[in-house]
Amino acid sequence: MASDPRPLRELPAPGDSRARVIGIALMCAALFCFAILDTTAKWLTGHLPTLQVVWARYASHFVIGFIFVNPWTVKGLFHTRRPWLQLGRSALLFLSTAINFISLNFLQLDETTAIMFTTPFFIALFAGPILGEWIGWRRWIAILVGFAGALVVIRPGTGALHPTAFLSLAGACCYALYNISTRALAPYDTTQTTITYSALVGVLVASVPLPWVWQTPTEPLVIGGMVVVGLFGLIGHTFLIIAHRYAPAGVLAPFIYFQIVWVSVTSFAVFGHLPHLWTIIGALIVIASGLYLLYRERKMKAEASLEAQTDK
Repeated sequence: MASDPRPLRELPAPGDSRARVIGIALMCAALFCFAILDTTAKWLTGHLPTLQVVWARYASHFVIGFIFVNPWTVKGLFHTRRPWLQLGRSALLFLSTAINFISLNFLQLDETTAIMFTTPFFIALFAGPILGEWIGWRRWIAILVGFAGALVVIRPGTGALHPTAFLSLAGACCYALYNISTRALAPYDTTQTTITYSALVGVLVASVPLPWVWQTPTEPLVIGGMVVVGLFGLIGHTFLIIAHRYAPAGVLAPFIYFQIVWVSVTSFAVFGHLPHLWTIIGALIVIASGLYLLYRERKMKAEASLEAQTDK
């Protein structure tokens, strides 16, 4: 499993608008799947230990995926050109999932989703040291405004929100690094390889504490829920991986905000939860800041393109 510096494919050109539209559409479809996954996971944590729900998410993902994608149907399935990046990416996804499921025990779905909206800011923050894409003072201001929005949701020191909200913020950080590593890995490994590693690493790690927390499910709905979290995780992350082949992480990140629509609907339908006023206000601040980041990126690319044409 040695590292191979040669890319498997070329990514679309940065200015390919058609590719970006396809990537954005796939990202929105992935977010719908994640809303179903999170809603089901929150419901399951009321019936099973959280670590068992995390295990179910990866175990059912792996089993369902392996039926269709296995070493007999896909030659070289486990061959990866970037083994450490592949394993690191899978570990980040596992951490993000585990933190999110723990947070769902104490927070409403709309609250965890609003906090996850800080993901685009972590992506912008890490893009410099990891990808060499440093940001200017305007983007720094947007990042700080975005964090202010997250703090409106968390309201530290008021006792209005459970301290787990800060854990959820750490989960957003892991998810940002996961998105960056997904983009970095996209040219090197196939979708089948990446999605298989995502499930395999998750189920192996989640199986370690399983004997100490296991509760045998007997209700058909609970067993069905254990399958659903894996199925929608499989579909959602397949869409997400393909989306990162068509568009940069920075372009896709702001569309994470669409998840609040899906989550608000599923949260009300299953739990009767309506978003808190402070959650709505904080989410709007974060969304406005993220959209500004997207605007700045497009403006800078347009200026660079105009400059290149002028030089000619």
